[in-house]
Amino acid sequence: MRLVFAGTPEVALPALDALIASDRHEVVAVVTRPDAPAGRGRRLVASPVAERAEEAGIEVLKPGKPRDADFLARLAEIAPDCCPVVAYGALLPKAALEVPAHGWVNLHFSLLPAWRGAAPVQHAVLAGDEVTGASTFQIEEGLDSGPVYGVVTEDVRPTDTSGDLLTRLAIAGAGLLAATMDGIEDGSLRAVPQSAEGVSLAPKINVEDAEIDWSAPALRVDRLVRACAPAPGAWTTFRGERLKVVSAAPVADRTDLSPGVLAATKKAVYAGTGSHAVELTRVRPQGKKPMPAADWARGVRIAEGERLGG
Repeated sequence: MRLVFAGTPEVALPALDALIASDRHEVVAVVTRPDAPAGRGRRLVASPVAERAEEAGIEVLKPGKPRDADFLARLAEIAPDCCPVVAYGALLPKAALEVPAHGWVNLHFSLLPAWRGAAPVQHAVLAGDEVTGASTFQIEEGLDSGPVYGVVTEDVRPTDTSGDLLTRLAIAGAGLLAATMDGIEDGSLRAVPQSAEGVSLAPKINVEDAEIDWSAPALRVDRLVRACAPAPGAWTTFRGERLKVVSAAPVADRTDLSPGVLAATKKAVYAGTGSHAVELTRVRPQGKKPMPAADWARGVRIAEGERLGG
């Protein structure tokens, strides 16, 4: 099939690579978000998908909005059979959805209908899911509600961050998306409507959502830290300044610290929660690079009874 691939961040690259390598399909163009400012100089930088496509000699389309008339006209000229999508980052209008004969097929990083929305992996970690996965589904105008072609499952490990889990899902999902394109082409796959039961939503987790509540149980604190790694980063405050908690781990046998209260030894830093303590392993003080929590504690000289949070 003639494919137009839509995607933007690095997580979309395994799927794009798999489709480019396919001997059954031709990626004739990619659609990605416009160049965005990055780095200290805030110079405009192309998305990872755009860079990979340019390296492969594939046409790159960067509409400001997918409903732009010029983009829709060019898409119609290309006349793709199907448009696979991975983390494109913009809503597709009906006019675009109607162009390819086999529609737009999204690779979504959850077992639909669970975790529909922008942050399925983060919410799976935050909820303590033991198993998650990826789904391919036909895009329609509803939020991740279209019929499903196929799924792959993935265990959520006890120490997984969202970044760890997403990396594995991107690789497994790439194979699923390629297989879905094969099945659509040869007619062996039919999309099945999603169940009306088990629907859950996964809205974007903002910086405000990532603030640690030290009165919550240690398990909840641990999940928040892992769910927000690498972005937006779980955080708290110390002496009036923001402190990011890059990584932490519950310590079940330490229950002597009140919520947010710190205790430091030469090699470890502990913070109380609503249940037992957590050990802070890496932190990032405001304006500085990530560092071992023990090094940070030696530098600030934590006083007895000092605490994190407001």
